[in-house]
Amino acid sequence: MLSQIWAPWRAQYIHEAAASSEPVPGCFLCRGLASRQDRENLVVYRSPNSLVVLNRFPYNNGHLLVAPCVHRGTLKELDGPDLLEPLQTLRYLTTVLDRMLQPQGYNIGLNQGKAAGAGLPGHLHWHLVPRWDGDTNFMPVLDHSKVIVESLNEFYDRLLEELQHELGSPE
Repeated sequence: MLSQIWAPWRAQYIHEAAASSEPVPGCFLCRGLASRQDRENLVVYRSPNSLVVLNRFPYNNGHLLVAPCVHRGTLKELDGPDLLEPLQTLRYLTTVLDRMLQPQGYNIGLNQGKAAGAGLPGHLHWHLVPRWDGDTNFMPVLDHSKVIVESLNEFYDRLLEELQHELGSPE
């Protein structure tokens, strides 16, 4: 039996995503990189070759996106630090989230191409979604709603504080 997942709240994300591989204006990751309005863009971490943002439409509390700083749509277009550093950042963020949220597991995934589900097919990014045993509750079944236990702004502040504490305040 084939079933469908109904998630109409994700439509805004899909409509905002760029259909082309042009870096700006349609790419929210490139806009976040170009801007210093980190809170507005939900950017919590930058390094020379990677960027971390909170997912505006999270599947779970702590859902992050880890992306290379270069606007590329396929893995074969990445090499060297553009490929390696986002993966190292992904590994680093799992240790930070382990301390902060104590999840029992993670969904970590990359959707390459529109047919694979990439809402932003021109700029690769990995989803890092903390998971807990039993975190699927009755709300999606009864009301087609997800329960996110903390606002994006509250989680942004907590994660930023944790990163600044660990790495030192940005200069």
